[in-house]
Amino acid sequence: MYQNQLKHKLHQGEVVLGLFTNCAYPAFIEICGHAGLDFVVIDLEHGSLNTLIAEDLCRAADCVELAPIIRVSQNNPAQIQRALDVGSAGVQVPQIETKADAEAVVKGAKFSPLGARGLSLYTRAGVYTAAGTQRIEQLNETSLVVVQVEGKQGIDNLAEIASVPHIDVIFLGPYDLSQSLGIAGQVRDPRVVELMRTGVETIRQAGKAAGTFADTPEIAQQWIATGVQFVALGVDVGVFLRACQALVKAVRSQ
Repeated sequence: MYQNQLKHKLHQGEVVLGLFTNCAYPAFIEICGHAGLDFVVIDLEHGSLNTLIAEDLCRAADCVELAPIIRVSQNNPAQIQRALDVGSAGVQVPQIETKADAEAVVKGAKFSPLGARGLSLYTRAGVYTAAGTQRIEQLNETSLVVVQVEGKQGIDNLAEIASVPHIDVIFLGPYDLSQSLGIAGQVRDPRVVELMRTGVETIRQAGKAAGTFADTPEIAQQWIATGVQFVALGVDVGVFLRACQALVKAVRSQ
């Protein structure tokens, strides 16, 4: 059976590192793999990417043994299905606030009997029927399900959300959480940090992997020390911007 290496690493308790991507150029995905990252989150929530581009980015990721996760824009079964049909390693769904929300994600991401995902093997995920019907069980077993908890209500319901079977990662979104507390963008505010620390403990106690976004290596290390396993180290456009700024500064300062 095909093994999703990202899912395997998480279940082994390893820390995995990735990057959000808003760029449509497949070479950027290959570069992420050559750099040693474990995953990329292809972002269909923010930015201008679409499903057709995402499919080509998934192909690029496969070339360098990088796990492509597709973030959809909303908890919608059609969007979840399309994100998985293009052959991603998993789906990431934003704005999960209740147990019912989490159950709806699983229902959209898994085939029967685990869920109600629409079935067609005439897709990249289905190897265009070349793998036969056994592919259905393989996909149910290997697809990674990531849900984002990003607001105070989601934090309040986190224990119930974490109890839902077949969710692999609960991703705590610091920016939207800060916004829900009325301190938008202040992700290092003690109120945000404390809520996230408590959230990580709840997630780990439920046997799930905790994930988050880190703007700097120092912040990433701090969250890893608290038990976070799934760490997004930034966004490709931001990484490129900072690299260009550093070059310009280094030259002009001479």
